[in-house]
Amino acid sequence: MPLPNVSSSRASPFSSRAPSRAGTPISFREVVEAVIERKRQEHEKDSEAHKIYRSYAGHAAKGQPSTDDEETIPGIVHPGSTGVIYCTDRAIANGFSYANCHAWSNLGQGAPEVGPIPNAPDRPTTINMQMDELEYAPTTGVKALREAVAKMYNDTYRKGMSSQYTYENVCIVPGGRAGISRVAAVVGDVYLGFQVPDYTAYAQSLEVFRRLVPIPTALEAENDYKLDLKQVKRDIANQGLSVLLASNPRNPTGQLIQGEELKDLVALSKNKTTLILDEFYAWYIYHQNNEDMGKSVSAAAYVEGKLHSNTAQDPVVIIDGLTKNWRLPGWRVCWILGPKNLVSALSQSGSFLDGGANHPLQIAAIPLLKPEHVAQERLALQVHFKQKRDHVLKRLERMGLKVHVIPQATFYIWLDLEKLPDPLNNGLTFFEELLKEQTIVVPGIFFEINPAHRRDLFRSPCHHFVRISFGPPLPELDKGLDAMERVLRKAKKEGTKHFGHGYSKSADLDHAVAPAL
Repeated sequence: MPLPNVSSSRASPFSSRAPSRAGTPISFREVVEAVIERKRQEHEKDSEAHKIYRSYAGHAAKGQPSTDDEETIPGIVHPGSTGVIYCTDRAIANGFSYANCHAWSNLGQGAPEVGPIPNAPDRPTTINMQMDELEYAPTTGVKALREAVAKMYNDTYRKGMSSQYTYENVCIVPGGRAGISRVAAVVGDVYLGFQVPDYTAYAQSLEVFRRLVPIPTALEAENDYKLDLKQVKRDIANQGLSVLLASNPRNPTGQLIQGEELKDLVALSKNKTTLILDEFYAWYIYHQNNEDMGKSVSAAAYVEGKLHSNTAQDPVVIIDGLTKNWRLPGWRVCWILGPKNLVSALSQSGSFLDGGANHPLQIAAIPLLKPEHVAQERLALQVHFKQKRDHVLKRLERMGLKVHVIPQATFYIWLDLEKLPDPLNNGLTFFEELLKEQTIVVPGIFFEINPAHRRDLFRSPCHHFVRISFGPPLPELDKGLDAMERVLRKAKKEGTKHFGHGYSKSADLDHAVAPAL
């Protein structure tokens, strides 16, 4: 039996051992190491990081026995962890706590920095409340805020158009996930199309509301993960899709469609297909021309029909809020923009799902939607986050991590690890190694909708990716990039024998979640 050839056809800048020269006998140890490497690359059972992932409740592969944690209460089905929850739990297992969170670098966070940035309006720090604001707000939201949201969209995207949004087209919701859940709750027995990779919380929403049937389409790296409108049209025609769900700009790839492409996407709704667009990153656009700085993108610019009518408007639903663009994730004040009869349905679903958004904060949000405030905030945000994006990209390139799909929008980088040495070339192991360095990223598998029930994780097209956020302040970004540099330097100097094992197994949640007072 001939010995396997352990030299690689793809040179890695992180390899510490030169491959055997042609015609030079290789050692038995090299043969063994080559076999081990192949097993790690091909099987979950040979990866400690993957076995830890599978041990969590709700993560067992389809057709495999459930974990003990899933069967403690009769009749209860564990939904599994979202990417954020799993990454936080694993960080806690490695010593993270909210009391010492500043000792860590959270490059996994799906939130922007909330403090002051250059040339932006002052941050809100106090709220004056009237007595009636202590009451419940309507499940559709405070009318004055709904009016302010409608006016902002009209001023920004619909100037000169005969049809304008009114408060009746707006529903205020307590956060983006609540908005997605409210919409999913009123979707009927239909086929719903979506694209992967995409926002991690879609998975749970699409599974909980079991009347709809999710139909995924994989976006191609060769096409920079851009939405393929021709494919979408074929899916609508051939699979009978009644609803399309997408983020634009896209999380986690940082891509977007705009102009004529976005107009064509909106036009698909005329064929009795409802379009649901998550536009939470509509301000995070990195224009190449300085004269375009401050401009944002929304499907609202292309919606046609009589917006005040129940039936004569394009069925386009937009979800956005203060969370990302205003950099106020803790407020949980967001909105859904769409046809009047949809808002009526969302009022009912909100009454049993979430009860409505915070009343005092809805009132406090109204002045933040004034045109001059919006324009100043948007321009400052784009300038600041573009500088951070460019800084992170340069540092990654110096490490040998070339980003092939440059983010045009959002504050995320979809980082391909495929050319790193095994086992650092998969997202779960890379994530675990960075936890040892007090740094958090998000493994790419969480952006393939429910991959654990579809395929072996090593076969996921997102398996060799991680999502890096440049949402945090620059010093925290550099702290995390320094940690990545340490891991890669160690791999280059000592090889990979120290990687892929020795991970903490469980988290002390009770101790970790108590914040410092």
